Amino acid sequence: MSASGRPQPLSLMFLLGMGMASERISCPIRCSCQYLEVNCTGQQLQEFPAAIPLDTRQLILAANNVSYLPAVELSFLADLVYLDCRKNLLGDDLDFTFIGVAKLVYLDLSFNNLTQVTFSTFSHLLSLVVLKISDNPNLVAIEKDAFTNNTWLRHLDVSRTGLTFLDTSTVRDLPNLRFLGLSDNLWHCNCSFLDFITWMTESNVHFPDADNITCYTPEGLRALKIPPVAAQLHFNCLTQLYKQDYIFLCLIGFCIFFAGTVAAWLAGVCAVIYKVHTSKGEEEEQEEEEEEE
Repeated sequence: MSASGRPQPLSLMFLLGMGMASERISCPIRCSCQYLEVNCTGQQLQEFPAAIPLDTRQLILAANNVSYLPAVELSFLADLVYLDCRKNLLGDDLDFTFIGVAKLVYLDLSFNNLTQVTFSTFSHLLSLVVLKISDNPNLVAIEKDAFTNNTWLRHLDVSRTGLTFLDTSTVRDLPNLRFLGLSDNLWHCNCSFLDFITWMTESNVHFPDADNITCYTPEGLRALKIPPVAAQLHFNCLTQLYKQDYIFLCLIGFCIFFAGTVAAWLAGVCAVIYKVHTSKGEEEEQEEEEEEE
């Protein structure tokens, strides 16, 4: 450093070199790092990588064998806004996993082994805009309040999963939702699903790959497109009676008939008893009058 207190060019180069070296040292093994981004795509990682720079904003773990995301290690990445975990082995134990990454905007969990989504899975991601959980064939349940706190959610993809039903309130109450992927699921188009289909026809949400949003069951509606099937389903649910409905009506009719018969019999018995009693009373009164005479 010169007498004037200003660092010499050589010193600046040394400091810059040290900074770059420290960046390389802190980059996880088998991953590439550049400014605020860590990319570990296709490195056959079995575990969440260690030594990720704390200022990382974009983390890509795609195409690995990671089966668990440690909440504590993730919480160190407080500035993380982009997390790509597609094509891994992540299972159903994701509740409270993202509690420390509240700034997350983009999350891709597609092509994994998710089985359910609960309120605790994404409830801490208040800034989430894009969520991809498609291509999880074992995903069979999404709780109705699963996205209650994700009011900024704009893009949601649940295509190609094991879902057969989705409660209307799960997506209807997302004010910023514009894109909803639903294709190639095993939708059960019964009367309980009619409300959701009606919402699809009335909402402003875009449904990509609409030709593959079809009913899987019941057999009579299989492969019919949603929401065009709404008219037929509405007719089936509101105007037609099923076998169990006829059985129920017959049981109700029989109960009414039986109750009426019993009531009539009881009324008749009461009338006979009353008549016998009154006739005996009249005979006793006549006998008393005759004795007095």
